[in-house]
Amino acid sequence: MSGFNSSPPTAARAVSAAADEPLGLTVHSMPSPRQALDGAEGRRTVMGRWKMILVMLCCASPVIASYFTYYVVRPEGRRVYGELIDPQRTLPDLVATTREGTPVRLSSLKGQWLLVAVADGACDTLCEQQLYLQRQLRESLGREKDRIDRVWLVSDAAAVPARLDTGLRGATVLRVPAAQLAQWLAPEPGHALAEHFYVVDPMGNWMMRFPARMDNAGAGRAKRDLDRLLRASSSWDEPGR
Repeated sequence: MSGFNSSPPTAARAVSAAADEPLGLTVHSMPSPRQALDGAEGRRTVMGRWKMILVMLCCASPVIASYFTYYVVRPEGRRVYGELIDPQRTLPDLVATTREGTPVRLSSLKGQWLLVAVADGACDTLCEQQLYLQRQLRESLGREKDRIDRVWLVSDAAAVPARLDTGLRGATVLRVPAAQLAQWLAPEPGHALAEHFYVVDPMGNWMMRFPARMDNAGAGRAKRDLDRLLRASSSWDEPGR
């Protein structure tokens, strides 16, 4: 028929041509097994580090909380009698000797609160008074006294008088040269080491110094400081090392 067009429409021809073309695929590169393992190992390492940090924070939180309670959260008007040491000074790993001459590392004192006195071996009147107050302070703490040790650091080679034996029963007596002690403890300006008491926490940090030549009234105020310290640390510190 003269009016009939036997050729397919243009759109039909386009569909037919597209159908005849091969199917195109886009292939994305895949990581190699080693790359996949390295990535997984890296993620495990990061997670492990975060877990370790969380464990360390959990272990340290009671200590941090007790110091925060003692230093920061305290009622208005309360004053600390002893001088807080900032920054604190860590117990040095020096070798001391007992009265019998046995070597002992000073760091072995860690693990217990320490009330430290310093004097030369001859022990004059001030020394005897300090040792007496030291003993009375500890006894006044009642059932908490087992959480604090009396320590006398003898700063020279002089023999300790036998007259002190009774009063020193239960105390730790170690001989440390004065020059080495001066690398750790320090008195107030214008005073001597032997005029103070020094408080060391169970982690081995010297953290407080009581005023020089403390009298009985001062000892009562020092007892209140020690009471507060022991209460603030009761959640993580127990008697013994």
